Amino acid sequence: MDSVNPAMIRHASYLHRLIATGFSFVVFGIGGVLLRYTVFPILYLLVSDRLLQRRYSRRVVSGSFRMFVEMMRALGVLEYRVHGIEKLGKPGQLIIANHPSLIDVVFMIAFIPDANCVIKSSLKRNPFMYGPVTAAQYVENDPAAEMIEQSCAQLNEGQTLILFPEGTRTIPQQPLQFHRSAAHIAIQAATKLTPVIIRVHPTTLTKAEPWYRIPPKRVIFSMDVRDDIDLEPYRKDTCLPRTSRALNAFLLDFFNQEIASHGSD
Repeated sequence: MDSVNPAMIRHASYLHRLIATGFSFVVFGIGGVLLRYTVFPILYLLVSDRLLQRRYSRRVVSGSFRMFVEMMRALGVLEYRVHGIEKLGKPGQLIIANHPSLIDVVFMIAFIPDANCVIKSSLKRNPFMYGPVTAAQYVENDPAAEMIEQSCAQLNEGQTLILFPEGTRTIPQQPLQFHRSAAHIAIQAATKLTPVIIRVHPTTLTKAEPWYRIPPKRVIFSMDVRDDIDLEPYRKDTCLPRTSRALNAFLLDFFNQEIASHGSD
């Protein structure tokens, strides 16, 4: 009996993952529309309290994203590894992460059920994302001054906030660049500042890659939650611009070293 051609197996695997990736994007879009026009209207009819509406809406979004992540895993699009997730979701906690791919936000929200998140304002103009991000009352990133004010207010209220200091996806093979707003918010309002290192190997869904340019093998997505960063040394100096610059420099160095120490992963 003739042996199976390895090249044919690789091609079949690639084609399967390409179709599964496209299917995942379709499901994600349809899911966003269904939430907007069915689930959230029913939720608002059943729950009149606005705080409860927000809480339940975030849990619906988180649960939907978790199902989406598990679907991608079952389809063979990716595998994932999460370490230290029990450290996340505390009152007043600011969670910051690097942003190597399009699905980072999905993973973060999927594993933190009642978290707020700073999102791009353009998502409210996206017909597939408008319903979830509006119902969950996520903070928009533009204008920056308003974003900082709202983020501080949400942390002071006891919410958990997810923020990507880069503001956009990382450029592959380039050092990270952080906006200082994350440090500014942390010093002013966070009870805890918790870094999360995200790695995606092989790279996929970066700023330079369309969805259909999938890698030659299954993606491994990892989230590594690190210990909280002590904010007290930065709060001793009352000059906020100076201390936010110092904290931002520390965070940037921390993330760049962590990512560089693990190569291109």
